[in-house]
Amino acid sequence: MSDFGRVLNKLWPKGDQKIPGLRAGMIATAGAVFARFDATSPQVVAHIMAQISHECGTGRDVVENLNYTAGRMVQIWPSRFKTLEAAKPYAGNPQALANKVYNGRMGNRPGSDDGWNFRGRGGSQTTGREGYERLAKLTGLDVVNNPDLVLDPQHFLLCAVADFVACGCMPFAKADDVVGVTRRLNGGAIGLAERRAWLAQWKAALGAEPVVFARAAAPVVADPSPAPAAGPPTPDPSPQGGGEVTADVAVTTAPSAPPSRGPLGTLIVGALKFFNHKQG
Repeated sequence: MSDFGRVLNKLWPKGDQKIPGLRAGMIATAGAVFARFDATSPQVVAHIMAQISHECGTGRDVVENLNYTAGRMVQIWPSRFKTLEAAKPYAGNPQALANKVYNGRMGNRPGSDDGWNFRGRGGSQTTGREGYERLAKLTGLDVVNNPDLVLDPQHFLLCAVADFVACGCMPFAKADDVVGVTRRLNGGAIGLAERRAWLAQWKAALGAEPVVFARAAAPVVADPSPAPAAGPPTPDPSPQGGGEVTADVAVTTAPSAPPSRGPLGTLIVGALKFFNHKQG
């Protein structure tokens, strides 16, 4: 069996670079999220995580960067910017550019800030008012009025997987069709080679056995002494660097009954109680 948390830490060594605690949040919620969408097979998990890994740059590109030069805009949106002069007013102005290229489609209202407010975010780069409205219905999160909720570590994986499902990717993932998955999520085949590479890595790391989304820690006995301050995360031994984050499900047990005392033990305990009372 493969451990989702260990695989994520290995393949996303700098996953917390933009959102502190991102990997821990993903690991903690993974079991419930994948079960919610009946996506627990290693193959389906690999397809989902391959797409997420590409779309958000393993946690490093969680919000769409729209800070382009005029020349780059002409290359990306040739139908909207036919000349450099037409693009220059939007160079270095991400908000104006987002509204220019996204308003009037994907549910975004013309003459509004919808293009900017609903630019690509999160693990699957959800884009457009329609995309956020669809996500709100699937998750119950008010991402329409608060789009940055998709960046919350506790909601990041849920929103990404829900978007994957909403885009109609699941049948293609179950058929092991990375081209079909990519076309449904991306609307085309942009980055297909990299998506294939990520899929190969996730498949190899997860293997063919059931995926463990959270592993139980050894039982612990309640200790009345104050808990020590939490230390730094365990360093990731992989050559890429980055700290390893785990989110194990701790299993606690009730403390066992105290051992019985003999007459001498009872006498000593009584003396200690009397001494402590006098000291108080």
